Amino acid sequence: MLKTLWPYPKIVAHRGGGALAPENTLAAMRCGLAHGFHAVEFDVMLSRDAIPVLMHDEQFGRTVSGVGSVPTTSALELAGLDAGSWFGDAFAGEPVPSYAQVAAFCRAQAIWMNVEIKPAVGFEVATGRVTAALTRQLFAAEIATAGVASRALPLFSSFSFEALMAARAAAPEIPRGYLVDTIPADWHARLVALAAVALHTNHQNLSRKLAQQVKAAGYGLFCYTVNDPARATEILSWGVDGFCTDRIDLIGADFSLGAAVVIADK
Repeated sequence: MLKTLWPYPKIVAHRGGGALAPENTLAAMRCGLAHGFHAVEFDVMLSRDAIPVLMHDEQFGRTVSGVGSVPTTSALELAGLDAGSWFGDAFAGEPVPSYAQVAAFCRAQAIWMNVEIKPAVGFEVATGRVTAALTRQLFAAEIATAGVASRALPLFSSFSFEALMAARAAAPEIPRGYLVDTIPADWHARLVALAAVALHTNHQNLSRKLAQQVKAAGYGLFCYTVNDPARATEILSWGVDGFCTDRIDLIGADFSLGAAVVIADK
């Protein structure tokens, strides 16, 4: 197991463009980049034909209209759906992108990726395995030359322990972060089993004491989704290594530098 300081960016654009663009689209990635973010988080789910695509919700109705679901729809059909109109007319016709398309964009723009493996119910193992295998293929050159702690590689995260275990088996070189809403009593055992490098958790359920326990054990600590600068400064003072935000207009990519000055002055 790797025990190291967090080598990744501290401030990450949630689902690509936060609150400023339709989530999990290439438009969102471009929006985050335009705001200076070279670090993004997004969700990956499998289509009916086992193609990893960017989508948070298994069922249609929120970011894509109509009746249906991701695991019962082919990747080609998903690419033809409108994933932008729900957000605003300016994004009408924005398609559901494949993971491969987004990974290519991020690599070309030197954008680090927190890839949340978001399996549909019953597809936990398959989603972890397929996403990891594709990532291993896409990042073969980086794997050959970079260490596990390098930000040249993406970081997997997931609420699904089974998906992360499958990802570990398929691509052990890609680092993993275990994602939880509330930190469970067996968090350390779970991280050991996953050979994880970090624990990812809801900042609303985090305390200074828990943060110190995770850091004392030698793990990275990442939080979601922090939209208030005062709260961001507070958790960074606890030792939190990084967080994602929807308010990329309010909390910039270099926010942690300013927060460090505030903390040092206290």
